This record gives sequence, C-alpha cells and structure tokens, in this order.
Amino acid sequence: MHERQLRAQMVQIARLCYDRGLLVAMDGNLSALLPGGEVLCTRAGCHKGLLTEDDLIVCDRRGKKLRGEGEPTSELRMHLAAYDERPDVRAVVHAHPPIAVAFTLADVSLASCVLPEVVLTLGVVPTVRYATTGTETLAEALRPYLRQHDCVLMDRHGAVCVGGDLLRAFCNLETLEHTAKIIKAARDLGGAKALPADEAVKLRSLGLGRYGGPPEAVARKDAPGADLPPSCTCDGGAAPAAVEGGARTAGLVAAALSAAPAAGGPSARAVPAPAKAPVTAPVDEGALVDALAREVLAALGRR
Repeated sequence: MHERQLRAQMVQIARLCYDRGLLVAMDGNLSALLPGGEVLCTRAGCHKGLLTEDDLIVCDRRGKKLRGEGEPTSELRMHLAAYDERPDVRAVVHAHPPIAVAFTLADVSLASCVLPEVVLTLGVVPTVRYATTGTETLAEALRPYLRQHDCVLMDRHGAVCVGGDLLRAFCNLETLEHTAKIIKAARDLGGAKALPADEAVKLRSLGLGRYGGPPEAVARKDAPGADLPPSCTCDGGAAPAAVEGGARTAGLVAAALSAAPAAGGPSARAVPAPAKAPVTAPVDEGALVDALAREVLAALGRR
C-alpha cells in the first residue's frame, strides 16, 4: 500500500478506535510500515477521534523523525520492537480497551481458551508485567510475547495488537475487547467455562493452518498442544478466569463467616450449608465459590 493510502487508512482506523471506545482523549497510538521500510506513526498528543493526516509522522526504524509536524508518539519503542521481532508485521495498534485493562487490574488472566472463534484467530492473550509507559524496559518486556502472539495485554496499561496491515491489527484489538466483555458477563452470571482441551487444540491447529499467525506459532500448529499454554491443554481444572475469581470470592466468604458471630453474638442465626448435588461433570470452582458467597451473604442479610 502506498503512503497516501496508508495515511488515509490510519486516520480511519484511529477514528474507529475512538468511536468503539477503545481509547479516549490523547490515549493510544498507531503505526504502519511504508513500502521503503520507514515507519508512519501518530504524533504525540493528538486526539485519535479528531485525527487528520497532518498528525502523522514518518520515522526511520531507529525512531528518528524524518518528516512531519510535531514529535512521534512517546511509545514508539514498542512499535519498533514489534517490527524487529516480527518480519511479517506491517502495522501496530496500541489502545486502552477498558474491560480488557480492567481484567489486568483485577489480576484475572485472559490467557484461557473459552471462545472458539478467538482460539481460532488469536489463540490466547497473555499479560505482560507492569513497566513504565514509553520506556525501553516495557519495549524489551514485550519482545518475547510479540514473537508468539498477535495481541498482548500490558498490566494496568492497555493492549498492543499487530497484523499484516492496520485493519488486521485493529480487528485483533476489537476481538480482544469483545472477548473481555463476554467473559466478564459470564463471570457475572456464575463463571466462564473453558473449552475441553482436545477441542481447544483442534481449533488452534485449524486456525494456524487456515489463518496463519506468528511464525513461531505456525511452526507448532501440528505439535501436541499447538502453541497453547497448559491452562488450555490440560483438562480437569477450571479456566484461569474462574480460578482467580474464585480465590478472591473465597476470601470474601471467609471474611463474612468470621464476621458473623461478632455481628450477631452467641444467638446469631446459623448460616445454612448449601444443599449437596450429585456431581456428574467437572466442577467449576469459580462458580461453586460464587454460589457459596451468595448463600452466606444472603443468610447474613436475613438476620
């Protein structure tokens, strides 16, 4: 794609990011490789919902500005890291999708296999440890993840999504936030159940063969487990989201139980135990603990 076309597309994708609520104010940044290998990127301090082609800067692969008004985005280092690590990547979109970022704040992993379409196209989305925005430390921390994933979350910060073009990178970002919304809704309803391990592996191998992906991941498409983590390839446990949520809810239950005697004294009404049901399928720990929490809190409210 020629520079004129890339400029028009970057403005369009930036506005889509804003319209879809994936970033606000001066947040986020986008880049794409020009035919000659230079980097076209958004300038620092520009509103993506009001972006124009005058807000775009051209830099070399070391980040030195070649032309354009203003300065390139302060987070250019992580874009350059993506291009260094992935010769197949031609575009990078960084945004702050609110629900996905909230998962990192709650310390709940999205590196799980829950939705078939996501396993097909993205596999899992890992979270990189916290590092200060715009620093070389963050760019270096991202490198090993970007080699193996098209979409990466940064703790307390946002997402970096890559692709063969800007539209693909944006689609990966949009898919991430859509997935986070669905998983949050499922957790609110009692728990997010994982795909069976054999189905997750089958889907991922199919997706890598059909849609491609990071070269390191594609190279493992026929290997046992493909490029999926153990959380997706080992049956017998709850999905990471359910386990982590269950642990926090268990703390709430414990606190409620320990507070009950003090609140009601020796004559406080006993909290009824939840009825036992025959176990006919693997137990979702998160859903079980959430149900217990509701029983406890409801009983305390009746006193």
